[in-house]
Amino acid sequence: MYVSLNELSAALRRCFEANGYSVGQYEDAANAIVWLEQHGCKGLDELYRSLPFLETDQVKPGSQISYEDASSLVLECTGRSALNCVAAAVDLVQVKARHAGIATLTLHNCHNRMFVMKALADCGRRGLSAVAYWQNGSDVITEHTAAIRAGDSYPNYARVELSPEAQGEAVEHQSLTLLCTRQLNLTSSLRNQRQGKGLLELSPQQLEENGRISLDQGIHIDAQLWASINDIGNAVLVENSESSRQGAGE
Repeated sequence: MYVSLNELSAALRRCFEANGYSVGQYEDAANAIVWLEQHGCKGLDELYRSLPFLETDQVKPGSQISYEDASSLVLECTGRSALNCVAAAVDLVQVKARHAGIATLTLHNCHNRMFVMKALADCGRRGLSAVAYWQNGSDVITEHTAAIRAGDSYPNYARVELSPEAQGEAVEHQSLTLLCTRQLNLTSSLRNQRQGKGLLELSPQQLEENGRISLDQGIHIDAQLWASINDIGNAVLVENSESSRQGAGE
């Protein structure tokens, strides 16, 4: 089935609000998912994998700052999804980059890091160059790199499967590193120097074209996933209806 971008965004906001996300958080989460899906990056697949953990995310300890100075931020995400923290963290690092010239963000114990793509696009539109790097998997490790130039609207993205030799140098599981600057062009960092097998590469032009198609055609979503999103979000509608009736004196 197909739904419009607005329909999907509204349903996702209700879904995350029902799971205890605050106003800013549930808007950021919905925007990150819609951006990925609209631009051909399988945001709904990422969401499907994260749905079973949404409720448990809210009972885990909140994200904690492990280290911070004028040009860096290290955040312990306590096993939560990037939907819970990445937008606010990247916003903070952008402020540091504007003051210090260059700034770094490191996330530890963070799931669904593909959702950083929307935050990267925001960096470019705000006049900052940025690159993000993370790895997934254990037996087979895939390496992900995304980068954007200052002033651009869409990042480059590449995913490779590391060779057995390179897997010995794998970084910490469930971590992400982001570098943000107003001084340098970081898109040259996209080309991976390790030995590996290329799995996917998306250019800014491809992302832009995917976005146009989605605007025209809407978003294709599995009917069962759409029902799950709305079933979760219905709790918000019921709560609001109860509040409205009480406010009306019933």
